[in-house]
Amino acid sequence: MSETLQTTDAAALDADLLAQTANAAREAGSALRERFGGVVSYQTREELMRALAVNDDTALDILRPRLTRLRPDAGWVEDELDGGALPPGEWWVVDPAEGNVNHLHALPEWAVTATLVRDNQPVLTAVHLPLTGETYTALTGAGTHVDGRPLHISPTADLGLSIVATSQARPDEDEKVVRRVGSSITAMLFDALVVRTAVPATLHLVNVAAGRIDAFWQFAGARADLLPGALLVTEAGGRISDAEGRPWTPQSESLLAAAPGIHSQAVATLSR
Repeated sequence: MSETLQTTDAAALDADLLAQTANAAREAGSALRERFGGVVSYQTREELMRALAVNDDTALDILRPRLTRLRPDAGWVEDELDGGALPPGEWWVVDPAEGNVNHLHALPEWAVTATLVRDNQPVLTAVHLPLTGETYTALTGAGTHVDGRPLHISPTADLGLSIVATSQARPDEDEKVVRRVGSSITAMLFDALVVRTAVPATLHLVNVAAGRIDAFWQFAGARADLLPGALLVTEAGGRISDAEGRPWTPQSESLLAAAPGIHSQAVATLSR
């Protein structure tokens, strides 16, 4: 078989795998939607962690067997807050309830994400938003789509006319990261049109890929936060780097996803 045919066959297999991954994310999202409604009260950190775990387990009970059947030899990232490089081979990086704390507070910003990583490169991702019914997908070399419709990055070329966003990677960041987040927001408040701050990161990155937001940045982070959105933005035509403009990897200490026309402006602002 020629190399071209092998490449074509591999792409077709990945496209079919993406479709099945998206179906698994939708099924898990339906289960979480059934649990969504009133604010879940908690009085201690332990009660909060238990409530978060119930949502995670509800989705994982669907996702893990479905995705394992699709790719039996792929590894599974156990901790959604982990960062850094993965060992060689294929890995499922899944956030069963991205924005879980929002779900507990009856806020609408939450999703189910599933990403296949191959030799530390995201190959395909599905991000399902159960409350809107939308499913955002990206496949390396095949673009970014929402429910089959192609998405494209914003054409903006002026940071001063741009909506930008940032997110908090986790509740217990060290003081250095917290102060860097604060100073970056201040800098963007001077240079950008509007600055949005909220969790989770993936939903901001979805909006960058869709051209609704012009840039997103975050200091620190986890694979499950950033890998799905990084692929969505890249395949939609956006630029991904760290906050200093260097190539981004899961080991990077920051991420910047932006429309190409304002990427260098955003780097300059964040580097002040």
